[in-house]
Amino acid sequence: MTETKSTRNKLFLMMVMEFFIWGAWLPLIFGYLPSLGFTPIQQAWILNAFPLAAIVGMFFSNQFADRHFSAEKFLGFSHLIGGLAILGLGFTRNFWPFFILMLVHCLFYVPTISIANSIAFAHMKDSKKEFGLIRMGGTLGWILAAWPFTFILVDWARVKAAAPHGLVDWIGTVLGSGLTGQALKQATRWTFVVAGIVSLALAAYSLLLPHTPPKKKTPGASTERFAWLEAVRLLKRPFVLILWLITFIDAFVHNLYFNWTGSFLGASPAAGGVGIPGNWIMPVMSLGQVSELLTMLVLGVVLKKLGWRFTMLIGILGHAARFAVYAFFPSQPWIIVAIQVLHGICYAFFFATVYIFVDTYFPKDVRSSAQGLFNVMILGLGVLAANTLGPWLMQSVFTANGVTDFRSLFLLPCLTALGAAIVLALAFRPPAQAETDRG
Repeated sequence: MTETKSTRNKLFLMMVMEFFIWGAWLPLIFGYLPSLGFTPIQQAWILNAFPLAAIVGMFFSNQFADRHFSAEKFLGFSHLIGGLAILGLGFTRNFWPFFILMLVHCLFYVPTISIANSIAFAHMKDSKKEFGLIRMGGTLGWILAAWPFTFILVDWARVKAAAPHGLVDWIGTVLGSGLTGQALKQATRWTFVVAGIVSLALAAYSLLLPHTPPKKKTPGASTERFAWLEAVRLLKRPFVLILWLITFIDAFVHNLYFNWTGSFLGASPAAGGVGIPGNWIMPVMSLGQVSELLTMLVLGVVLKKLGWRFTMLIGILGHAARFAVYAFFPSQPWIIVAIQVLHGICYAFFFATVYIFVDTYFPKDVRSSAQGLFNVMILGLGVLAANTLGPWLMQSVFTANGVTDFRSLFLLPCLTALGAAIVLALAFRPPAQAETDRG
């Protein structure tokens, strides 16, 4: 029992560090890149390094992890290289070095998300019961990465000039004295430094993780040389293909939230936005991760009570509900703030459920590549589509004379999510018995 608890704690901390890295640099990069003088096309290349890496990782990195390396060693090596790369971003201001370092980081980091899942699943007795609890560490890591920067990105000269008296007054002054303008943009480079340090720490910590050997071929297993081809072949099964395509739609809608919410929250009420102060946009959005943390606690129970399809439906319909609130209640800040909690439900009840479903239904010898197959949609094509279409839709299609038609803009993903939910409800029919024993 003690050994099992110790292993669970190690896996939990692994997830904390894994997602802290991503959560440290992603939220502020959208405003940081223009400050470096990068053109919109250059910014798009940098932002899309992540989804491109997810696609490349499916065909290369996950194959190696499946068959040739111990998962914990692969995790450690990847974070060593990826950590050095993103650490360098904090000291790089020219496009080509910046793009190359970001691409290197993403090529090594993105596969570690599915590898971390594989390590966790390999040491669970009941994935439905345990994965949600361990994956909570990733959500906690994202939260821990977001909130400290409300204190780091502070105009300390302003705080000193205010001369606050007492702890409460001091905290209030600090939280109300966020950096702005060029000072904020320059300080944003520290997000990459922090992410790099944590990545290097995780590389070292990987040596303490339980040994997870490569999955060698066994008698009776498929003879296919490339694990990712085996995973792709499973798309011949209608229920797998349908879920894979719906995962793309959900990932697209999910990432439109990240593309648009910051601008919507910060825009003035006169411009159709909510009018949230700039230094509080990230904390408001992080309420979704707080909700995700709580939702993960009940995920196992919900799965057992409702089953795969209905749990996933709740996750997809959460997107529709959130964008509907954005569209029709922008003048009610507290409603907009409160609706952020749906983010956690959307993630846990769909994406986390998909990961558990893959672990249950895919053969053991291609399980990492199967995770990577769905990560192609969750972290690859869905993000790529959102990063490509999102700015164009917001800035060109739904904006005229400098004013954005937020209602029409948000109704698009709302209706898209509703359509995906209908398809899932009608067409997703997994077999009652999963093939868990193969390989």
